[in-house]
Amino acid sequence: MSVLFDRLINSFDAGLRVIAGVAVAGRANPALAIQEATMSEEERRHSAALMRINHVGEVCAQALYQSQGQFARGPALSAQFAHAAREEEDHLAWSAERIEQLGSHTSMLNPVWFAGAYLLGMAAARAGDARSLGFVVETERQVEAHLDHHLDTLPVSDLRTRAIVTQMRDDEIAHGAAAQAMGASQVPAPIRVAMGVMSKVMTRTAYYI
Repeated sequence: MSVLFDRLINSFDAGLRVIAGVAVAGRANPALAIQEATMSEEERRHSAALMRINHVGEVCAQALYQSQGQFARGPALSAQFAHAAREEEDHLAWSAERIEQLGSHTSMLNPVWFAGAYLLGMAAARAGDARSLGFVVETERQVEAHLDHHLDTLPVSDLRTRAIVTQMRDDEIAHGAAAQAMGASQVPAPIRVAMGVMSKVMTRTAYYI
């Protein structure tokens, strides 16, 4: 019981840091050397809204990987989740920085997103390592689709945002492939559908709030 309590306390502390926006990137921002584009106000709002969605996704990723890593049954899997979480923290920092540059704000519902994702990750871990990995594969597949859509709809001139989103997509593909290689089992179809529905609710809400 004390071990579980300690894990929850650590997760609460980590969650506060994520929600407070104190993430520090370990890698250089992919947009660092790219000059800011001239965009209309509407284009800036759209880019910022898409990056707010991506930031929410990274808040959720931190919660998922923390809970899945803490409740994983094998040390190798815990280490893999920790590695993925570090790369996702880069995404979190890059997204927050880009949102600020575009003159907007992160989602006001971040505490809700983090708490919900943490519970989902804990449930996935409790289902066993293979199912937990399968949850990662399906999550990353859906995230990749969202990022591809963002690349299609971002203003053509917004090369800074494009560079960040492209690197994020490449990392997500790698995380999904790593989970697959570690023995992921396929997520049942009803759960995949439910994940897709929840993802749409989250993205549509985060676009505005």
